[in-house]
Amino acid sequence: MFTHLALLRGINVSGHNMIKMEALKSTLEAIGFKNVVTYIQSGNVFVDTEEENAPKVGFLIKQEIFKVFGHEVPVVVVNKMDLENCFKNNPFLKDADVDLKKLYVAFLSNTLKSESINDLKISQFKPDEAAIDGNKIFIKYAVGAGKTRLDQKYIEKKLNLTATIRNWNTVTQLLNLYEERSL
Repeated sequence: MFTHLALLRGINVSGHNMIKMEALKSTLEAIGFKNVVTYIQSGNVFVDTEEENAPKVGFLIKQEIFKVFGHEVPVVVVNKMDLENCFKNNPFLKDADVDLKKLYVAFLSNTLKSESINDLKISQFKPDEAAIDGNKIFIKYAVGAGKTRLDQKYIEKKLNLTATIRNWNTVTQLLNLYEERSL
């Protein structure tokens, strides 16, 4: 059995793509996922399945959400190692005076090469900063996520992929939940 974490993009935000977590849980259990657990209303869903292939799991979830709720919701699936690597590889954690409330992680549907940072043209967003690490972009906002153009829509457009962003507190909680599942 494999545990996957599905990160749904754009549900329950500003009254759009509304899905109750209990209904989502029931829907995913009905198509065979086990031990379905949601975390907060913004679309973080743990599932256990015999399916090892993360993109296939994401596709099944996306397809079922459209079928049942009528919403086209992009899904990025990550594993425990992806979350652990956030803590090992986030360059902004090394800053002595880092404000954790300004740290975010964009989880990507594809792995990028480090030179893809050039495609983002990050210098135009200074003093915001970003660093690419495989299927993640670590972001440190100078002011905050609500006051920048370096957002999920911009990342998706520039890199031609699906991205969903989580704040550092959520990333921390998701790793804790993954570890609890392993006990």
